[in-house]
Amino acid sequence: MENKTSPETFLKIGRRVIAREAAALELLADSLNDSFADAVELMLGATGRVIICGMGKSGHVARKIAATLASTGTPAHFVHPAEASHGDLGMMAQGDVALILSNSGETPELADVIAYTRRFSIPMIGVASRAESTLIKQSDVALILPKAEEACDTGVVPTTSTTMTLALGDALAIALMEHRRFTPENFRDFHPGGKLGARLSKVSDLMHSGEELPLIAMDSPMSDVLIAISQKGFGVVGVVTAEGDLAGIITDGDLRRHMKGLLDMTAAEVMTANPKTIAPDALAEKAVANMNERKITCLFVTAAGNGGAPLGILHIHDCLRAGVA
Repeated sequence: MENKTSPETFLKIGRRVIAREAAALELLADSLNDSFADAVELMLGATGRVIICGMGKSGHVARKIAATLASTGTPAHFVHPAEASHGDLGMMAQGDVALILSNSGETPELADVIAYTRRFSIPMIGVASRAESTLIKQSDVALILPKAEEACDTGVVPTTSTTMTLALGDALAIALMEHRRFTPENFRDFHPGGKLGARLSKVSDLMHSGEELPLIAMDSPMSDVLIAISQKGFGVVGVVTAEGDLAGIITDGDLRRHMKGLLDMTAAEVMTANPKTIAPDALAEKAVANMNERKITCLFVTAAGNGGAPLGILHIHDCLRAGVA
């Protein structure tokens, strides 16, 4: 007959696991020393790539660290240590830095990778939990994980150790990223798709330009303005000077405020002067925030975001369709 475990027991186990891993991360933070800074400096000095190796669970962590580094401005890729012994060692070259992960520091499949780095003078950063291990002794920079119990009661399933290794990789990546002043705009270059890509879209990616721009001269009669508003479909027109600079805008609200004698006026007499604009390299998320704050639906785009010739127009619906909210 199958034994049934109560929901309370499952909750107790879940909380125990998370508490153990949280405590291990506290130990890891406290254990960081000059070796961590040395590892960052070594990676900063690489003229090639950061090559990351690990076997088993460490290999899965290594893949994630490589992906994080590559997406935050540090060229990196994962090399499988077993495949390395069958030709993939050629993926490593002088100018690279190797980051080798092994909880025990004695993983047999890493032997050829370690030997290769020593033979060709490729700097190596070792991450392991045993200071006396082969990996740590052979490393140019050693990052030693603190002693912490695994999350399982048997103490054999890689859980706490892999969490610490993953967090250490994140710490290295963020230290490199902040040193390089890696911006959200840079990050978007590596993440053009999905929700994250949408959040980091630039105004220039979504704006309308060229013939789509609703523009009218300052001395244009309001009959022409009404036609332009209807034809372009933005509910607004930009009023430009003879030099082509944006002098003002005319919205549906401006039309309502000047209903009396409207057709006898010019665009300059009806427009709202010095409208709010935005720069093309600003994040679309910022544009949406500006529109929501001012309760408007469109922003004209100018070179510096503070006047000058209009380069485009951004409608809030363009942002919503792209997933920017």
